[in-house]
Amino acid sequence: MKNELLTIGPFTVYGYGLMIAIGIVAGCLTAEYRAGKQKLDSEQIFPMILWCLVGGFFCAKLLFWITEWKSIVQDPGFIMETLSSGFVVFGGIIGGILTGLLYCRIRKLVFFKYADVILPSVALAQGFGRIGCFLAGCCYGKETESVFSVIFQNSEYAPNHVALIPTQLYSGGLDFLHFLLLLLIARNKKEDGQVTACYLIFYSIGRFVIEFFRGDIIRGSVGILSTSQFISIFTGIAGIVLLIRIRKKRDSKSSV
Repeated sequence: MKNELLTIGPFTVYGYGLMIAIGIVAGCLTAEYRAGKQKLDSEQIFPMILWCLVGGFFCAKLLFWITEWKSIVQDPGFIMETLSSGFVVFGGIIGGILTGLLYCRIRKLVFFKYADVILPSVALAQGFGRIGCFLAGCCYGKETESVFSVIFQNSEYAPNHVALIPTQLYSGGLDFLHFLLLLLIARNKKEDGQVTACYLIFYSIGRFVIEFFRGDIIRGSVGILSTSQFISIFTGIAGIVLLIRIRKKRDSKSSV
């Protein structure tokens, strides 16, 4: 695939960065629209997302460095070399959620009301982000003999001239499907927090499965599991626990 889409003088438009930008804009617009429909303060959406991006970026980078601690011990300069590359998506999700929680506490907003509005947009943005991964060749899959494969010719990340599983496209497709499913759940939700819980559950399951087909070993591992699979177990459980608590809270209200 081609990551350098357009070059004008010293300025180059990269596919990965462009897709990330499109995802963020689409996510913000969608979240603001849905916040207005639910009579929430839509003016809080953009600054909240902005701060969540900062917190998510920091935690995604931090988790990457944690998974690469051996490389850092061998060469501390590895930190500076990877300032602009190497992120773990789960770190971004966890960091973004924690930053959003802090933002809501400071602004005295109901966290789950806004989280339920924003998280479907996160899934949408992730879908565009995975298209960017495909253009750049990162997050690539294992070698395959299947006809459903992709062969990179000039990627800086994926092995070139080798048939690989297009995990980026599979992940992107699941993310867009996740977005639509969360919108459906949001339309029929009974309590705040249900969409947030479902996001955690569905993303964890999808990511756990797709990791089996990934071929990039830089992701790190915990035993026989990749780092993301290991974290998926806990985020999935957190989503299930949250869903159970919400159901119990609703049942207690109805029994009063």
